[in-house]
Amino acid sequence: MINFTKKLFTQAKKHQKTIVLTEGEDLRIIEAAHLITQKKIAKIILLGNKDIILNNFKKFNINNLKNINIIDPKNCSESDSLSERLFELRKEKGLTKEAANELIKSPYYFGTMLVKEGIADGLIGGAVCPTADVFKPALQIIKASPDQKLVSTFFIMIIKHEILFFADCSLNINPNKEELANIAIQTADSFKSFTNKEAKVSMLSFSTKGSAFGELVDKVKEATLIAKKLRPDLLIEGEVQADAALIPHVSQQKDSDSQIKGTSNVLIFPDLNSGNISYKLVQKLANAKAFGPVTQGLNKPINDLSRSCSVEDIIINTAITAIQAAN
Repeated sequence: MINFTKKLFTQAKKHQKTIVLTEGEDLRIIEAAHLITQKKIAKIILLGNKDIILNNFKKFNINNLKNINIIDPKNCSESDSLSERLFELRKEKGLTKEAANELIKSPYYFGTMLVKEGIADGLIGGAVCPTADVFKPALQIIKASPDQKLVSTFFIMIIKHEILFFADCSLNINPNKEELANIAIQTADSFKSFTNKEAKVSMLSFSTKGSAFGELVDKVKEATLIAKKLRPDLLIEGEVQADAALIPHVSQQKDSDSQIKGTSNVLIFPDLNSGNISYKLVQKLANAKAFGPVTQGLNKPINDLSRSCSVEDIIINTAITAIQAAN
C-alpha cells in the first residue's frame, strides 16, 4: 500500500490541481487540507463558515494556510454569478432563479459550479452527507463525458500487497447488459491509468461459463460479449464466480480455458447490491483498505467520501481526484 500511495502522491504533485473540499468545517477535512498542501499534493478550496474553519485550524495549532482558500457559499461575492450560471444551465429542466439562489448556498452545488466554471479542477464531498448529495449536482451540472454512455464508480481495494478494482459499488443500482459492459470497459481503463498495468477483468456471477442458468447469468454473459466486441484489446472474461476469478487452482478446475487463470485485478459486479456488500465485507474481514468511490465517465472529476472516512482516506482521494483532473 505504501508504494501505491507514494506513486499517487508523486503523480498528483506534478500537476498542482485545485480541489474543492465541500465540508470544510469538519476536523478531518481541516487536518487533511493542511497535510495535502504541506505535502504539495494539491491546492485546496475549503467550503464553509470562515470563522468556524479558522477556529478549527487553531485547534491543530495551524497558522500557515498557504494554498488553502476558504469560501463561504452563504456569504460570497461569487454566489450571484454562480447562481445565475446555474439557472442558465438548469432552466430548461424547470429550475427557477429563486431555486438557483437557494441551491447555490449548498456547498455541494456551489463547489460543483466552481468545477464547472474552471475555478477548481475537481471536488470531493461526502464526509458528512449521503452519496446522493454529492452525485446529484455532479450528474446535473458536470454530466457524463461526450464519449461516455454512463457514469459509474469503482473502489481501489488494497489487500496486503495486492491492488484490485471493484465496480460498480456505489452508483448504478441494476445496470443492464450494455451498461454493465461499459462499466467493465471504464474500470479496465481506470485500472491501467492508475497502475500502468494490464487490466484483467472478470465479470462476476454465481455461474462460471455455463455452470448455472437463468436471466441473471444471461445478463453477465451477454455483457461480457458486448464489452469484448467494443474493446477487443482488453482482457475480459465472464461469466465467472469470484473464487475462479481470484484463485488459480479453482480457475483451472472450473474454467481451464481461462486466459486470466485466477489472477483477476478488476472485478465487475452484476448489480449494486452485490458490489456494495462485497467491498464492505472485504474491507472489514480482510482488513483491506478501500479508497473511493472514484467516479469515472464524468466531464470533470467529482468524488465521494464515506462518512466514516479517515484523514488518510481524504488525502488519498484528493490525490486520485487531482490525477483524474490532470488526465
